[in-house]
Amino acid sequence: MVIVHKGQTNRKATGGRYIAHRGKRKFEIGHAPTHTSIAKQKLKKIRTKGGSEKVRVLTAEIANVFDPKTKKFTKAKIKTVKDNPADMHFVRRNIITKGAIIETELGNARVTSRPGQDGTVNAILI
Repeated sequence: MVIVHKGQTNRKATGGRYIAHRGKRKFEIGHAPTHTSIAKQKLKKIRTKGGSEKVRVLTAEIANVFDPKTKKFTKAKIKTVKDNPADMHFVRRNIITKGAIIETELGNARVTSRPGQDGTVNAILI
């Protein structure tokens, strides 16, 4: 099934239905969420509108962790997801999204990148 991001809803404020004046269009197509998990790194390239490419992280095992004290980035192995404000069930499934708290070799870190959009997992130590 195609995921479509159309502007208008099917219902009026009163509860009545809007009759669709046309069908789905190619430029309205969206994609299923990536749900980046912890495993050996796996990337996927997708074509975006205009012919550009976007890299998605399907699975990741290493994060670029920024230490605010030393002002340096270090690559650290991801152990587990401690907290995820996007969805409480993502913690059980070890799904990484922006804002998730991950446990790394260096300590707990908050993810600052969008792995499904940016193609990398960046985090900052907390």
